[in-house]
Amino acid sequence: MKTLPATALLLLFFVATGCDTRQKNIVGKWKVEGAPSEMVWEFLPNGSVKSGTRPGKYSFGDGGRLKIQTQVATFIYGVEFPASDRMIWREPNGTQTKLRKVE
Repeated sequence: MKTLPATALLLLFFVATGCDTRQKNIVGKWKVEGAPSEMVWEFLPNGSVKSGTRPGKYSFGDGGRLKIQTQVATFIYGVEFPASDRMIWREPNGTQTKLRKVE
């Protein structure tokens, strides 16, 4: 039986911990910066999300993507966490939405 090379094991480690980091970073309440609305996005550790009062689910995919499913629509964004209290959603057309953690 062959063993995995050390580089493959290291890659698997970084992939696994990267997912854990995103999951940890997203948990909390977020508001869109500069939006006139006071709507809050609340991400829970179990994969549930609330958009205002609307329930939904979220999950992370490959390539740094975030999928949010609500009763109204499904959204897929590229997601970045430039700081512990900042999140950026990127749409395929390049549009960005910046959010700030409020709790």
